[in-house]
Order: sequence, then C-alpha cells, then structure tokens
Amino acid sequence: MIVRIVNGLLFSPRGGSAQVARSIAHELPVHGWDVTIVSGSCEGLGDARQFYAGLDVVAVDFDAGDAPMHPSYEDRPGAPDRCFAMVGDEEYAEHVAAWERALTEAGAPDADLLHLHHLTPLNEAAARVAPGVPIVGHLHGTELLMLEQIAAGAPDHWVHADAWAARMRRWAKACERLLVLTPGHAERAQQLLGIDPACCVVAPNGFDPQCFKPADIDRDAFWREQLLEEPRGWLPGQEVGTITYEADEVARMRDAVVLIAVGRYTEVKRLGLLIRAFAKAQRETKRHAALVILGGHPGEYEAEHPADAIVASGAQDVFLAGWRDHADLPAFFNAADVQVLASVREQFGLVLVEGMACGLPPIAVNRYGPSEIVRDGETGWLVEPDDEAALAQAIVAAVDDPEGRSARGIAARRAALEQWSWPSLAAALSDVLADVAGMAPDGAHTKSNLH
Repeated sequence: MIVRIVNGLLFSPRGGSAQVARSIAHELPVHGWDVTIVSGSCEGLGDARQFYAGLDVVAVDFDAGDAPMHPSYEDRPGAPDRCFAMVGDEEYAEHVAAWERALTEAGAPDADLLHLHHLTPLNEAAARVAPGVPIVGHLHGTELLMLEQIAAGAPDHWVHADAWAARMRRWAKACERLLVLTPGHAERAQQLLGIDPACCVVAPNGFDPQCFKPADIDRDAFWREQLLEEPRGWLPGQEVGTITYEADEVARMRDAVVLIAVGRYTEVKRLGLLIRAFAKAQRETKRHAALVILGGHPGEYEAEHPADAIVASGAQDVFLAGWRDHADLPAFFNAADVQVLASVREQFGLVLVEGMACGLPPIAVNRYGPSEIVRDGETGWLVEPDDEAALAQAIVAAVDDPEGRSARGIAARRAALEQWSWPSLAAALSDVLADVAGMAPDGAHTKSNLH
C-alpha cells in the first residue's frame, strides 16, 4: 500500500536540514511512501528544484515573490533573512498565507501525513489547510537556540520574541511526534516547549553509505585540480576563483598531513579561531601539516573572513577551496587525513558523521551534537569551545601520531556505520511515521529513538 507524505521545509536548501529532508525523501519510497517536498527556494545555491532534482517538489520561490523571504533563528546583522523574533504580525500573516497556497498545491489536505522540519509558519499553514492530517515535527536544534536566548532575555530589538515563542510552543504541541537529534535535544525541547516526553523520538541525521566510504584517490592530482587548475576560493567583495595558489604551494601537500574543515563562513563556525590554532600547532608539530577550508557561500561571510585570518595569523599552507556540491564531499574527505570542526553551536554535526564514514577521525568541540557523536580518545578528539590553545594541542596530537590517527579513523568509520547509516535510520523512521499515520501493523509501537 502506498502512503502519501508531504515533507515541508520553509528554508531554501543551504543547510543541514535540507540534506536530511532530501535523504529521507530518497529513502522512504523503499518503504512504501509517496513523497512530495514543499521547500523554499532561491536562485543559485538555494534552488530547490535543482537541489531536490529527481523528487516531486513544490518550490516556493522567494526571488519571484511566491512568499516573503524566510526568516532565520539567528540574528545576523545585514543578512537578508532577519531573525524570526524581529518579524511582526502583518508579515507573519503573509508567510502563513503563502505557505497555505504551497501546501494546497502539494496536496497536503489529502495526504496521510505531514513531516514538517523546524517550527515555522508552515506549521500554522498546515493547521489551516489540512487540519485532519497528523503532523510529525522535526527539530534540527537551531530553533532551540533561539528559544533559549528568548528564555534568558531577548535583545531589545527582538520586539516580537514572545509572540514567536508562544507560536512555536503551540505548533510543537500540535505534533503527534517530535523528532529530535539527540537525547540532549529531547531534554531541551521538553523544557523549552512544554511537550510530553512521550512525543519525542530521537532521530539522528545520517549519511549515504554508498557515497561516504573510504576510497583510493590520487591525492597529488586531486589537490592540483581543486586548488591550482579549478580554484573556487574568493576574497571579500570579489568573485569565485579570485584566490589562487602557485604550483609549489600545492605540491607541498604531497607529504603533508591534511586537515579539512567544512562549513559556511558564519561566526559560530569559528574559522578564524581554527586558523589561529593551526598557526600555533604548526610551530610545534614534528610533521608538516596543511589545512583546507571547504565551504563559504560566495559573497557571504560574518565577522572575520578566513583569508584575513590567514594573513593576520601568519599561518602557512592554509587553502580556501570554496563552495562545492554535497556530492563532491567524499572525494575531499578521502584526500585528507583529519577533519576539524571548531563550531561552538553545532546542533548535530552531519559533516562529522560523513567524514567519519570515510575513515576521518574528527577534532570537534565538546558541546551539543559533536559531544554526542565523537568519543574523545576513541574516535577523535574533543576540546572545549573557544579554547584556541586546546584546539592547537589537539591538532598537534593528530598530526604527530599517525598510528593513533589511523586507529581513531577506523573506530570512527565503525561508529558511523553502526549508528548513522541512512538505510537503517530510514527503516526505523518509516515505522514511526506509519504509526502516526495509523498504518502500523496491529500491536506495533514506535520506539523512543531510531538507533
């Protein structure tokens, strides 16, 4: 029997939640689900039709005026997506009306189930156009950070903070189940949203084991191609490809221990701190090391641009590889030796799992999602947030201990396969969704987590 599900995401596909939505949409048909995706969309890197190619997608085009530009759970001065807590009632009503149209176009009123990511005006629109269809909410953590800031005392310019917190609590309580990334997220969600603990299901993000796996690669040729022949790095205010490297610089990577950091140029990623820690580590390591930073939407950065941090710190052999498609990640991981994620507020850390699946031991911050993914001393290294010295020492340890690095890499891949492979996660998720939709076999019941 085919069961219809509408998978909704307010945001254009640029972050980890979109990767999750796409992966789930690809996996669920194996378990009898007919999936339609409703997603925000922007030209270029946020194009939903391109990102969800091959899937049934209803794209809400912000550039064309299909809906107002989506807000954000973060308050980033100058960003086009203003914080939710700054959005007033009139604009809120415009959001809801736009997403009512999108859900209706996607056939939400006739669906068996709605799977809505985050807590957004999509939830309100769903309650209005499909009031009899059960909802499974999916929290990705960023919404909890905003609610925590509101609870601690919102900034004065968050004039609509209380209204949004009340809406999000109402939407959460209307969900039959709330998927959360980790047990820690479940506890935070219960405190912030006042939901019944029995509604929470721990559903970690996953990876595609057919794509993310160890593979032989000609590292010398790979780095020449990515950094020398087809450069994608960019300087502030300039075009993609404006950062170039000389052949002898790239050749130095041949004998280096290569660390790779993947992520946007946002302040919470702490790329400047990572570069400074790497510069310190270089003065102590016995072996030559290089650092590749992969990511950074062209033209988008906060606070310190990595190129400026490289100059200011005096770090050598740091390469900015620019933004790449998600499908390119496995090759970059297999051309590196260690992954580093200095982010201080990473709610899960899917990129850690993907790197671990390729056999890369990670260095990460001992908070939020990474603290529940990385086992310090076994699958990688954990350091305290914003501790530049500790991060430098972890880099030294990773670079100078090839045997320990190899052992942690093997353990990291084993842990990834056992806990975060999408085929097994999707099978368990399908059971949860079927239970909510009233399609579960007699006597079946959902578990409190998908492990």
